[in-house]
Amino acid sequence: TGVPISGIAGDQQAALFGQACFAPGMAKNTYGTGSFVLMNVGEKCPEPSTGLLTTVAWSLRAADGSVRTSWALEGSIFVTGAAVQWLRDGLRAFDQSADVQALAESVPDTEGVMLVPAFTGLGAPYWQADARGSILGLTRGTTLAHIARAALESIAYQSTALLQAMAQDTGQIGHALRVDGGACANDLLMQMQADLLGFPVQRPAIIETTALGAAYLAGLQAGIFQSTDE
Repeated sequence: TGVPISGIAGDQQAALFGQACFAPGMAKNTYGTGSFVLMNVGEKCPEPSTGLLTTVAWSLRAADGSVRTSWALEGSIFVTGAAVQWLRDGLRAFDQSADVQALAESVPDTEGVMLVPAFTGLGAPYWQADARGSILGLTRGTTLAHIARAALESIAYQSTALLQAMAQDTGQIGHALRVDGGACANDLLMQMQADLLGFPVQRPAIIETTALGAAYLAGLQAGIFQSTDE
């Protein structure tokens, strides 16, 4: 009696489902305080990987009662949006996190400045807990704008390294990256990401895809949706 529990999922698996990454090779990246990349690798559990996690993406019950399980590779980046928060709170570079785009766009490039935001170590695919952050390439001409642009680049670089590791492990080269999370609203960051990857970044109208994925899973079980195609 009461409200039926029709689906259970971890947050990143729910986001992968909410992004409709139903085919092997499809991947999503959630840009939050940290970032989390998941790639659908199909119905066969992948071999253990150096630097990546193996996870069940989801299990779905078919009309005939059989259960089909999809697997994924997962990687966690510890600091992405948190680097922007550090600029806001630690360096007082701007008042609101959204202001980082305008500051970064006020310069054409970083003039060689690179930021490694290893404030709490480096996550996938490096897993170096003792790594610490650094800013390289500083000159007398370096401004907060250059550092802000380098911070956005660091998010795109870390995500690219993770997707390259997944492609190397699976042999599946993505043709698009689906994105969600608060930081994906930053147009400059998303363009940087697409440029580094060499293929499109797809941002949905609803960027809260974790909640959407949970709703999709429950809707399938409850009969609101008849299939993932729908």
